[in-house]
Amino acid sequence: MKNVNYNKIAKKVIETEINSLKKLKSNLNKSFEKAVKTILNCKNGKIIISGVGKSGIIGKKISSTLSSVGTPSFFVDASSCSHGDLGQIGFNDVLILISYSGESSELKNIIQYAKRNKISLIGIVSKKKSLLYKSSNIKILIPEVKEADPNNIVPTSSTIIQLSIGDALAVATMNSRKFTKLDFKKFHPSGSLGAKLKTVEDLMLTGNKIPFVKENIFMEYALKILVKKKLGTLIVKNKKGFTSGILTDGDIKRSSQKIDNLKTIKIKKIMKKNPISVDKETLAAEALSIMNLKKVTSLCVHDKNKKKTIGIIHIHNILQSNIS
Repeated sequence: MKNVNYNKIAKKVIETEINSLKKLKSNLNKSFEKAVKTILNCKNGKIIISGVGKSGIIGKKISSTLSSVGTPSFFVDASSCSHGDLGQIGFNDVLILISYSGESSELKNIIQYAKRNKISLIGIVSKKKSLLYKSSNIKILIPEVKEADPNNIVPTSSTIIQLSIGDALAVATMNSRKFTKLDFKKFHPSGSLGAKLKTVEDLMLTGNKIPFVKENIFMEYALKILVKKKLGTLIVKNKKGFTSGILTDGDIKRSSQKIDNLKTIKIKKIMKKNPISVDKETLAAEALSIMNLKKVTSLCVHDKNKKKTIGIIHIHNILQSNIS
């Protein structure tokens, strides 16, 4: 059997697709901007994406990406639109049709429906003479590119540029809406991505679970609260209700070696002043990094006012959520 250099083949495929993306980049024009603005102005409807074959598969991914960044969207199979699925497309929706040739027979009915009902139609297509290009309100003309297979027939480079245009639309609308990590988290509550986007507020202990004590109490009473709360930490408040210090079981052990009768000492005498506090919107992963850097196991949590503790986050709360 003849030796085949598969790495060489792979590099040629990637190089061909890179060249296609470069060609796409140079082809972008005002039509793309119009498409973004049309999507952003779709307030009372959804972004409907449709296509056939490999273009349909790309359409599903684009629709999923748009939905994940706050633009309601779903995919409709163009073939199924001839058998009742056209009813899923509303008058307030924006329709995006993806077809490299723009002449797939399955597109005709959905194009006619959009024109008849004056539904905004964005066409992503490579041929100017095609039905899709001529029928679209906004025409995103993607370049004709060389496919990466030896026969230039397998959808490879063409689907890469379709996908890239979809990603560009999603990111452009995302930037315009100032879509943040916290917004993204709302749509990804589970899985490893959801864990990475959890904030301190999601994991912190609140209310009666916070081990609050007043700074003038004696250690005899403070120790009882420490045992009862089972956190190994006490949050100390002053007369105004502001956080003035923190005391851990480690601090107590060290102090007991220096002070003979620790129970008769007021907690404010041995507490650590100005404890580290993080905002409730801090990512849990960032809070864990702070703990590791400062060599502590708990952090106070505040909302705007650093002196007012609204929660406590323990390292165990973070690790139990599979955040590292």
